[in-house]
Amino acid sequence: MIPLGDENPTVLWPVITIALVAANVVAFLYQLSLLLVDPRLEQALIYQLGLVPAALTHGVFPVGGYATLVSSMFLHGGWMHLIGNMIYLWIFGNNVEDSMGHLRFILFYLLTGILAGGAHILMQPSSTVPTIGASGAVSGILGAYLILHPRARIKTLVPLGIFLTVVHLPAWFFLIFWIGWQILSQAMVPIDPNAGGVAYAAHIGGFIAGVLLIAFFRKYRRRRYQRY
Repeated sequence: MIPLGDENPTVLWPVITIALVAANVVAFLYQLSLLLVDPRLEQALIYQLGLVPAALTHGVFPVGGYATLVSSMFLHGGWMHLIGNMIYLWIFGNNVEDSMGHLRFILFYLLTGILAGGAHILMQPSSTVPTIGASGAVSGILGAYLILHPRARIKTLVPLGIFLTVVHLPAWFFLIFWIGWQILSQAMVPIDPNAGGVAYAAHIGGFIAGVLLIAFFRKYRRRRYQRY
């Protein structure tokens, strides 16, 4: 299922959400520029700024250290990887930013992304494969959205065999289906420290972090009552 939008208006202009999308796009364009010059330059960048669990747990080879828990969030493995993450970030991020304000949102985004990276390290501490992508932090946003707006309607593109249809699903159904798919996928993937693929543990860890942390980051707006 691919989200196309949500029927959930906001009050705040999503400054940080827009800035994060722009930062990810700029970083990816820089990756492409290195790739065009010499593929080895892009590979070196990914190993320097990507999250390599073994480098943090065993010091296998020198990379960017613990800063890679953040820098890895802004690198992507291809156009589809980038576009997929940015669609989710744009659709769900603006409402989460609206619920907590700009400063709290950027802190929330970075913190859930770091915790997502930590979950991946716990699952594959000996992996020497660099992990990149914003999906851990975006998963945190999805977890927060589930708590904040479970009844919001998500405009969703659903494949039915060779046909596509657009349906409006409640957010709770869409997001529970999404995290359920991540858990199922993680259970089916053999743990191989040297294998690539999708870091499902990071998705699960980020989602759980978002569910738990939203209570500390959201702002409770007081309702105004008019006396008659």
